Amino acid sequence: RSDKVPEGVMNYVIEQLGQKYVEPPPFHLPTCYEDATCVTPLIFVLSKGSDPTKAFFQFATDMKMDKKIMPLSLGQGQGVKAERLIEEGVQKGTWVFLQNCHLYVSWLTQLEQMCEELTPETVHKDFRIWLTSAPADAFPVSILQNGIKMTNEPPKGLKANLKTAFFKMSTEYLMSTTKPATFRKLLFGLRFFHAVLQERRKFGAL
Repeated sequence: RSDKVPEGVMNYVIEQLGQKYVEPPPFHLPTCYEDATCVTPLIFVLSKGSDPTKAFFQFATDMKMDKKIMPLSLGQGQGVKAERLIEEGVQKGTWVFLQNCHLYVSWLTQLEQMCEELTPETVHKDFRIWLTSAPADAFPVSILQNGIKMTNEPPKGLKANLKTAFFKMSTEYLMSTTKPATFRKLLFGLRFFHAVLQERRKFGAL
């Protein structure tokens, strides 16, 4: 039966390679950052229902870089300002956060050229260029090839939803009350209820 092939393939992969090869790893921004250098663009690929902005600013706070972020939402006429932010960031070691690159594709060739000119010898070691963009055919290939691509799609399924929720919580947070065992039980119940509601949304109104 053709409808059983995907399930059969998945079971075969689990048996031969392990469960982790059929489950996408939770989104972990620090790992992506560790893989980057001062000349590596970090690209958030936007998908429906996900917005990495909050996670990005929280990560910047954790890295004590929240005072050195230079955000800019791209659009017509913002190219000159973006170029100036990049030039300043290269010298001062700031994080340049260019949002919605897909809304200004005509300027992306200039961004591509600036990225190609970056070298470790001439760029401040703390400098990072962060980009957010929806999928776009006109997005420069060289930036995609040389950059680190990240996507944070909403979890699919009850199990994935719960794993994502708890992955974002630290042990310190779970132990931050006078009754941690009771708190964890209540938190699990609340998260489970929230995950059920999110899955229910897929089926629309009754």
